[in-house]
Amino acid sequence: MDLTRRRLLGSAGAGAAALGLFAAGFSNGTAWASPRFPGDPFRLGVASGDPTPDGIVLWTRLAPDPLALDGRGGMPERRVAVQWQIASDERFSRVARQGTTHAVPELGHSVHVEADGLEPGRDYFYRFRAGGDLSPVGRARTAPDARTRRGDVSFAFASCQCWYEGFYTAYRHMAAEDLDFVVHLGDYLYEYGVGATAGVRGMELDASFQRETLTLADYRNRHALTRLDADLQAAHQAFPWILTWDDHEVENNWAGDIAQLDNDGLPDDTVDGFRARKAAAFQAYYEHLPLRLPQRPNGADVRMYRRLPFGGLLDLHVLDTRSYRDDQVCGDGTKPGCDTERRDPARTMLGAEQERWLLDGTARSGARWNVLANQTLIAQVDQNPDPAVLSSGLDMWDGYTAARDRLLTGLHESGAGNPVVLTGDIHRSVVADLKLDFDDESSPVVATEFAGTSISSGKDGAAMDQVGRNWLTTGVNPHLRWHNSQRGYTVLRLTDRDLRADYRVVPYVTTPGAPVETAGSFVVEAGRPGALPA
Repeated sequence: MDLTRRRLLGSAGAGAAALGLFAAGFSNGTAWASPRFPGDPFRLGVASGDPTPDGIVLWTRLAPDPLALDGRGGMPERRVAVQWQIASDERFSRVARQGTTHAVPELGHSVHVEADGLEPGRDYFYRFRAGGDLSPVGRARTAPDARTRRGDVSFAFASCQCWYEGFYTAYRHMAAEDLDFVVHLGDYLYEYGVGATAGVRGMELDASFQRETLTLADYRNRHALTRLDADLQAAHQAFPWILTWDDHEVENNWAGDIAQLDNDGLPDDTVDGFRARKAAAFQAYYEHLPLRLPQRPNGADVRMYRRLPFGGLLDLHVLDTRSYRDDQVCGDGTKPGCDTERRDPARTMLGAEQERWLLDGTARSGARWNVLANQTLIAQVDQNPDPAVLSSGLDMWDGYTAARDRLLTGLHESGAGNPVVLTGDIHRSVVADLKLDFDDESSPVVATEFAGTSISSGKDGAAMDQVGRNWLTTGVNPHLRWHNSQRGYTVLRLTDRDLRADYRVVPYVTTPGAPVETAGSFVVEAGRPGALPA
């Protein structure tokens, strides 16, 4: 386990782009030559992300005091040299790449190493060293070669992990799965105060954790609080993650440069005020997750949508349904009516540029499966069991019906290969047929939507609740195939022949240690959109 300077620097930086001092243009003061930290600087763990056939992003953040009230993690205002290694074995006897980067105070002493020169479709192990401290060892898997069609790809997707409403037991079970990667669809943290006892966690925290997050220090500390969870760290150590955000990483139901509420006394009541809040939230998000340099924010602007290929089998299209959308109509919420406003053809969910990028990319894709990592439910859902009343969730695609029509029509007319949508946000699991016309049962099915439940948000769930009964009332939403409102995650296994989705759930999250079981399994056959029970 010895990491001598000579061994580390023998091929320092070769074939790798490390986000450090010179690459990003940050502080140019003298580096801390022999750092001695007041505690373990790797308390927030390690992570990898956005795999390519020849590379991976490696992440950590130096934070010996992760919840320090100033948001600096117990670190001084100095840059620190951090050594990194990638090996083909867990004992690091066969080192594949290694180098040194710098953790700088301007980015909360986070580290993002974009390592390349690796072999496609294989496991690697990685670790960091700062001063005399060695990080935990993480495992990462590169993507299969883009020129080949690998036999199968397996991954899990998850969303909505409210720290104070439940334990992350599902992540401990996820870490034991055999997966190539994990997709996180948003709500990695929640901006609300955690409560006097930190909810079900039974902890007393500083008063700064009892208020809504607004400043960079607030967001940093809320991320750090989330990342201290051992089960979440285990899932990050086990697989590379591919992430995008939804709303709570900033504020509930934000839309573009528009805050959820105006004139509520918070400093984001103006566009400039909200952009300042977004800039703080975006920076903290980047500082705590394994994202590449193109996803580093420039103030309140960042491009999160991107495309990752996995051989010829899968193209993963990662969406951002928050940054470019129009404001919700009719005051947001769930309500009947608003048909004229919802159907306005000028309204957008993705923004014109992202919409073109998505439809052009799926049309040109040569992959067997085109999977969209999406945030809010695309399927039409009448929330009212009375057939005479159409009640819509205006934050979902139901509030942007013309944009949904453009998306589904575009996928259908372009002949995009086997489109499948993954969705988070709703704290319940739903399997749905996505149709050209949801009001016409004979209309063709364009794609299948697998909406996944929360990891912990909403506390303990149940196999069925009143919302589910309303949604599945006979004749109200005939395109909805299945529903469950327990907590957990979903595992997808793709082959050239079919895609299988297993909904893995835990019976409770308000106390730790829950077992896991499969609540439902579904198969989509290549060339035949629509899910069938497995």
